[in-house]
Amino acid sequence: MSMKLTRRSALALGGALLSMSMAGSSLAADYPSKPITLVVSYAAGGGTDAIARVFAARLEKALGGRVIVDNRPGAAANLGTEVVANSAPDGYTLLIGNQGPMAVNPHIFKLKADPAEKLEPIAMIADASLVVVTGPRVQAKTLKDLIELAKTKQLVYGSAGNASASHLGALLFGQTAKINIKHVPYKGAGPAVNDLVGGHIDFMVTTIPSAIGLIQDKTLNALAVTGEKRFESLTDVPTAIEAGLPGYTASAWYGLVGPKGLPADVKAKLTAATAETLSDPSVLEKLKNDGATPSKVAGDAFGAFMAQERARWGEVVKTADIKVE
Repeated sequence: MSMKLTRRSALALGGALLSMSMAGSSLAADYPSKPITLVVSYAAGGGTDAIARVFAARLEKALGGRVIVDNRPGAAANLGTEVVANSAPDGYTLLIGNQGPMAVNPHIFKLKADPAEKLEPIAMIADASLVVVTGPRVQAKTLKDLIELAKTKQLVYGSAGNASASHLGALLFGQTAKINIKHVPYKGAGPAVNDLVGGHIDFMVTTIPSAIGLIQDKTLNALAVTGEKRFESLTDVPTAIEAGLPGYTASAWYGLVGPKGLPADVKAKLTAATAETLSDPSVLEKLKNDGATPSKVAGDAFGAFMAQERARWGEVVKTADIKVE
């Protein structure tokens, strides 16, 4: 059956399309008109949480609206990812992602929300060094001491969760040092560090924000940082390479993502606000204090970076035969 489009029908259709277009433009122009929820897939007190709170505080000024950090730990950081993936693509529910849920988990878990299919890359925020720390029950003054101790008995390390930066950093440490170490995953770096202080686990390779206060007050013993150079606030702590473990470096990266289908103009506004936030001297200073370096990678380039990370960690997972514990 054929249908003729009359002049009146055409005008009505044109008006409807114009209204829809204006509504889309209005959404971006008024964005944000209500608080934005920034989901963190880990417990409060960890490295991702610390970076998220520094970022959110300044992002509010850049966007001119409230940004609320919402900690959603659980399921090896997959829970927070699912919350954002299943939210409306309007820019009001966003995620601080890192290499765990974004690049590693797809190789380990049967995901309800695959990041590559369900999430929209907005901008990378920063990458950061890690630090090897021991608790009170381990008598190791240097990284070499820890390695030698691990050759006499099995040491237990904690992490922020399966496939987190702290898990992967310790995994690579064990492989590089050729020692057999046991993994205990937690729901965030904060709870793991608490158990390290309590003597329930032996050591961690954790984010600097989660441990620096305890290092500075001598509650935890820092043996090495995992970057290519020393951390400015821990200048007496050598790099792992300086401490006698050639070839060992590890880091954590953090990025802003949203649900797939974000309006292009809302995404552009978020990208610009992120760039403004990461150019603020006070933010740069706070990131530096947390051992992090700001990034200028955004949009498609950030998406390509995450795809590369997914491929790279896929090989690591396959080689290491990582098991979910």
